[in-house]
Amino acid sequence: MSPESPRNPHGPDSPPSPDGLQGPGSPDALRGHEPDLLYSDTEDALRDAVRSLLADRAGHQAVLDRIETGDPYPTGLWQALAAGIGAAGLLVPEKLGGQGASHREAAVVLEELGRAVAPAPYLTSAVVATETLLALGPGDGPAAGLLAAMAAGERTAVLAVPLATAPRTAFEATGPVRAVADAAAADVLLVPRPDGLYAVPAAEAVITPVTPLDLTRPLAVVDAGGSAGTRLAGGGESRAAVRRGLLAGAGLLASEQLGLAEWCLEETVRHTRERYQFNRPVGSFQALKHRMAHLWLDLVGARAAARAAADALAAGAADAELTVAVAQAYCSGVAVRAAEECVQLHGGIGMTWEHPAHLALKRAKADQVALGTAGHHQDVVADLAELPAPA
Repeated sequence: MSPESPRNPHGPDSPPSPDGLQGPGSPDALRGHEPDLLYSDTEDALRDAVRSLLADRAGHQAVLDRIETGDPYPTGLWQALAAGIGAAGLLVPEKLGGQGASHREAAVVLEELGRAVAPAPYLTSAVVATETLLALGPGDGPAAGLLAAMAAGERTAVLAVPLATAPRTAFEATGPVRAVADAAAADVLLVPRPDGLYAVPAAEAVITPVTPLDLTRPLAVVDAGGSAGTRLAGGGESRAAVRRGLLAGAGLLASEQLGLAEWCLEETVRHTRERYQFNRPVGSFQALKHRMAHLWLDLVGARAAARAAADALAAGAADAELTVAVAQAYCSGVAVRAAEECVQLHGGIGMTWEHPAHLALKRAKADQVALGTAGHHQDVVADLAELPAPA
């Protein structure tokens, strides 16, 4: 596929599959899908725009200055990212005011957010919540109106499930929901209840912040029991929509982990070139060369896995669930190893509050359990590939 070829051959307005997992198109029609792991010129231009914006609004020092204030979100960042660049509407069809793009472009945005460890509700709102609403199908109801407002950067929505919830995990809120990511930044909460999915204004819910490991992605306990909200879908449709939203989130989380790992390696290489010991750069020592070379090889694999997941989601490929599970099973470990090596090869400086290495390590560790652990996704791979467990 050339860079100019359309990423979704079935069009952005194609209906989702009944199970909510494969997106547009039938499995038979897409069984021969060949993944395209390269970046198009459009994706490269989007990367440059997002990286420039983050350098201006959410540099590491700006993030470090805010993470203990109780409000880690940089002033004006979300509005510039969502409305200025149009990143919030990448997955939203043009008829609803979105960009009509695909998961590939959204993955590029998440790579850059991962590099910057930027506090922004992009994964939770522009990916998980958006994909959940899109799974409800076309129409002019409240879901469509909310999608249009989200695409314009006027509203943010968060799916009220614990951050650790995996795509195959059935979750229904019957009381307060713990560890909901970015709830403090949400205007609307999408609450899955036993009888369906409800849109609840955040102002009508009780949102109690908790202290997370990763201060750049705030968590909170959400109690929306005091508000009936607006019913968006019934029980069966709701469960399929939530599952599709979580699957997209897990697949594109791999791109965030990829971007984070790339920054860690680049920063480590830069530091070891500039740090001298025994009158020579420490990066010239063979033992450190080997460690960084091994990490580079890990990154090559992570990039292939993350790009394959984004491409499979964009094309609605029949093996999208398997591709996402492979990406998460691999990329979460690579991000943690890259962040740990960054800390260690900086001589432990990442454990000081002034250096951004600890931001990367904490985000990597938090992402390791977000939207399903690596072990969970390995089990999914085994199940889908029909690999029997050891006797």
